[in-house]
This record gives sequence, structure tokens and C-alpha cells, in this order.
Amino acid sequence: MNDIASAGRPPDSAPPPEAGSGRVARLREALADILRGETDRTLAQRTAFLAFAIRASSAAIALLSQILLARWLGSHEYGIYAFAFVAMVLVGGLIPLGFPASGQRFIADYSESGRTELLRGFLFGSRVFVVAFGTAAAAVGMLGIWLFGDQIGGDYRLPLFLILVCLPAYALTDMQDGMARNYGWIDLALALPYLVRPLIILAIVGGTMLAYGRADAVTAAYALIAAIWVTGMTQLVLLEVRLSRRVPRGGRAYDWKTWLVTSLPIFLVESFYMLLTNTDVLVLSIFESPDKVGIYYAAVKTLALISFVPFAVTAASSHKYAEYGASGDRQRLEGFVRDTVKWTFWPALGATLAILVAGRPLLWLFGPEFVVGYPLLFVLVIGLMARATVGPVDRVLNMLGQQNVCAIIYAGAFALNLVLNFSLIPMFGMAGAAWATSIALIVESALLFLAARSRLGLHVFILDRRR
Repeated sequence: MNDIASAGRPPDSAPPPEAGSGRVARLREALADILRGETDRTLAQRTAFLAFAIRASSAAIALLSQILLARWLGSHEYGIYAFAFVAMVLVGGLIPLGFPASGQRFIADYSESGRTELLRGFLFGSRVFVVAFGTAAAAVGMLGIWLFGDQIGGDYRLPLFLILVCLPAYALTDMQDGMARNYGWIDLALALPYLVRPLIILAIVGGTMLAYGRADAVTAAYALIAAIWVTGMTQLVLLEVRLSRRVPRGGRAYDWKTWLVTSLPIFLVESFYMLLTNTDVLVLSIFESPDKVGIYYAAVKTLALISFVPFAVTAASSHKYAEYGASGDRQRLEGFVRDTVKWTFWPALGATLAILVAGRPLLWLFGPEFVVGYPLLFVLVIGLMARATVGPVDRVLNMLGQQNVCAIIYAGAFALNLVLNFSLIPMFGMAGAAWATSIALIVESALLFLAARSRLGLHVFILDRRR
């Protein structure tokens, strides 16, 4: 009633203009606090904002690059490149064996305790390890293609062989990403792989188009090799410069047993997650033509902005979960978990609505034949939003000693996803792949929520009726 009555007041009884300016002032003050504040919360917000800004910018660049690649290559060659690229991302993401994530714990621990010899040993040894392992994996993969290449589709063989050259540098970049995040160097962690790399690919493929009038999946594979190695080596040099100012010189000590024992459970979590998020494209390539694979992959890439939101929040928050857990500060831990869930869900929801509205014209930009993938967006976002409701719950579990439980959940979700893909794709094609992924993500999100509640007593969900 008071609201209705106040609506009928004459203009001279309206709230003074200072009320509106006061709200603006409070908003400006809040933004200034995020930009210049030194509390853990504002530092995490600023880091998340910077990470999201870089990833949002990279989303625009990545979307543009995928559109141009699809236009230049055509749906058939684009589908071949998509398969080879996803295979490289899957294998390359597994090579570090969980060291990038566990490193956030080791670097913080060694820095706080003053064990600088172990700190220097981890910073050096982990990178040598992932490059060596990546080189070995590439050699084994090439040998496998040479020996059993007849079992691989002829269109896929050469691009897949070439992309294996990327593995050592891709794994090194992943390792250095984790190191840079731990020191708060989000620009160094993300700018080169997510902003510069796609631009190099565009420049090489676009230059080939201008020079020869055509390009194919092999051209794109060569471009990817150059982009990953150039950005990886540049990041290595820049990281060394910054570390030389932050870490005192001296000898190195190595604790490989502790590093491996801690990293391997995290590796299991990440491997099952990588398999979960990439199985659809790989299985689809078994049953469908490269054209269909390309259309499906274009739909997935159109939704990439949604996945960048949790990525940004995770980049800012993982080490804080470990810090609050180690200190026993339960109140700050619970408050920070609530914050990170909100930072994940609401921006993801906004991005989802925007993409669904603009999805059809966005897919048309890839080429007229890609518009048939528009209905897939509505299926895929179901799983993505289910995942957003629990925020970075997997990182909460990993950083607080529950990585084994997390690994079991991801293993189950991957197994479910694999069964669903092989069951639904032969019957429903691209739609089957989309439904398989979304159902698996829903089940995974529910299990992660239950694990956090039962194991840690944390309510990691966007809705909290207890408050």
C-alpha cells in the first residue's frame, strides 16, 4: 500500500536527487574497492575479473577464429581439424599428470615455510618433467599412427600425426599456467595461450588463403604447431624473468615421491574430466561424417563463453580454498565458497541467455550449413548450467583433501557419458551427443554437491535455504 500511495505523490514529494547519486556513489565505491582493495576477497574478485576479461576477450577472438576457419576450410575439413584438435587437447591436458593443480599447493607451502630449495626444485623439475613426458607421448603416438594408421580414417591420419608435435609445448604451457596463477600473474598465465595463440593460427591460415586461394585441415595443423610453440616459448622466457625477481637464487631440492603421490589423484580427477568434456566429439567422429562433426563442434565453440566463467573463478580461488582449509578458518572458507558459487552462476546465466538469443546468426557466420546445429545449443546449455549451480565445487574438494572422492565421481560421470554417447549417437546423431553430455554433467554436478556436503559439511549450491 505504501508503494501504491507513494506512486501517486506529486513530483515535489519525490525522493531527492541525492538518493540516486548515492546509489551511483556506492556502486563506484564498490568497484574501486575491487580494483584497489587488498583484502583476500577483493584480491580474488580482481583476479577473477582479470581472468574473465582475458577469457571473454579470447572467447571473441576464438569465436572469430573458428568462424573464419570454418569458412576457409569448409565443413568437411573443419570437422577433420576439430577432431585432431580435440584429440590434442585431451592428450596434452593429461600429460602434466596433475602437477599444475598440485603445484598451487606446493608453491604456496614452500614459499610460506621458507623451503626455497624445494620451491626452486619444483619450479624447474616439474617443467622438465612435463616436456620430457610430452615428448615421449608424441613419439609413442607417432609410432602408433605409423604402425596402425590403417585403422584411422584416411582424412584424419596426417592432421592427427602433425598435431602430436604440439604436445611438449602444450604441456609446458599448462604447467606454466598453474605456476603463474599461483603468483597472481593472470596476464602471463592466460594472455599468450588464449589471446595470442588463436591470432597466430588465423594469420598463418589466412596468409595461406591469400597466397594459394585454399587451405585445409593440414594447413590448420601446421598453424597450430607454430602457434603453440611460439606462445609456449615466449611464456617460458617471461615467466623466468618474473621468477628471477620473486624467488631467490640457490640450489634445488626434489621430492618426487611427495609430488607424484599428491598429483596423481588430481590427475585422475582431471583425466576423467577431460574425457567427460571431449568424449562427445571423438565418439561422434566414429559414427558421423566430418561435416557433422564440424557442425557439432561449431555449436560447442559457440557456447564457449559460458565455460569461461567458471574457469575465471577457478583461476582466482583454488589456492584460497587450500589456504583457508589449512588455517582452520571455517567462517572465511564458507563465505568464500558462497561467493565463488555466485560469481560462477549469475554471469554464466547471463551469458547463456545472450548466446541462445544470438545463437542462430552466430552459427550462420560459420556457414549456412552450420545453422542446423542451433537446436543443439538448447540441449548443451542444460548441462552447462547444471554445472554452474555448484560453482568450482571440484576445486573445493581437490584443495581440501577430497581429490580421491572427486576422481571417483568423475570416473562414474565419464563412464555414464561414454555409454550414453555410444547408445544415443547411432540413433540420434548430433542430438544424441548433446544429450549424453548434458545428462552426464547433471549427474556429475549432483554427486559433487553431495560429496562436498557429506565430506566437508559445505553447501556448495547457488540456492541456500539455510540462510
